[in-house]
Amino acid sequence: MSNHNQQILLINRPKGMPTEADFKWEEIPVPQPSEGEVLVKTLYLSVDPYMRGRMNDSKSYVAPFELNQPISGGVIGEVVESKAPGLEAGDIVVGMLDWKKYQTVSVQGVKKIDPTVAPITTALGVVGMPGLTAYFGLLDIGKPQPGETVVISGAAGAVGMVVGQIAKIKGCRVVGIAGSDAKVEYLVKQLGFDAAINYKTATNLKAALKEACPNGVDIYFDNVGGEISDVVITLINPHARIPLCGQIALYNMEKVAIGPRIQPLLLINKALMKGFIVGDYAERFEEGTRQLALWVKEGKLRYEETIVDGFENTIQAFLGLFTGENLGKQLVKVAEPSKR
Repeated sequence: MSNHNQQILLINRPKGMPTEADFKWEEIPVPQPSEGEVLVKTLYLSVDPYMRGRMNDSKSYVAPFELNQPISGGVIGEVVESKAPGLEAGDIVVGMLDWKKYQTVSVQGVKKIDPTVAPITTALGVVGMPGLTAYFGLLDIGKPQPGETVVISGAAGAVGMVVGQIAKIKGCRVVGIAGSDAKVEYLVKQLGFDAAINYKTATNLKAALKEACPNGVDIYFDNVGGEISDVVITLINPHARIPLCGQIALYNMEKVAIGPRIQPLLLINKALMKGFIVGDYAERFEEGTRQLALWVKEGKLRYEETIVDGFENTIQAFLGLFTGENLGKQLVKVAEPSKR
């Protein structure tokens, strides 16, 4: 095992789009596990849009990151040394851990994953937090019915592409909104979406949506907010449902965005808009994970990963989320698992 260890700290509250100057790489010793702990080597870490909100010192559904402390998020790691029952060296685990190459954690802080069931990276993607977000948001709030039209913004992201495929499984017409022609082509030709729109090149987004949704919009899975959502919501049908998952278009704004007043549209159409956090469904994670894994095994649920190599490239991978560089789940590969 290498004695080289690093961590990434947040040292400034970003104003607008973060930059590398808001972060600091720090050399630290490799820790030793105490009783009930394991020493974990990071293999992959997840970068996610919600992390931008945690960089602000403001009230939210989760506490903000502390300055001069390591950033944390989803991590897949390998147990290097164990002083805890139930885990041994070589086991692959997943948990909400710090952005460090090596760290100690209590056995309750990680979950063992079976690398023979699916590639280990899926524990941070299609059968992990993004997949569960799609599963519960669409099925519990959206309640899709056969023949309904589902529109998804951020459709080529880790959550959006799972939402669209589940909607197809449920017999819906699925329309995705994404930010490049390549992503649009992928959604239609690879994932079986009925239509997809490049919002960056559409000269009239509303007209394009009307053409793609001739019967209006029954479910809008909102991953981005902003002007795209303003347009989609004008096309909702009576009793439409709007799972409110993310607002990535607004995360880096320095001033509060003022948009159309959507309440009349919700009222007139007796529509439901509900914000949710995947942690709301923690007691049902086993159900969701089991079903997602089955759909993957059956070939009904495909996934994509964009993997950046190198711990030193973590911040660039994170920033790339806001310019749409990733297709599917964005991960950083930190190390190879040991050969055993």
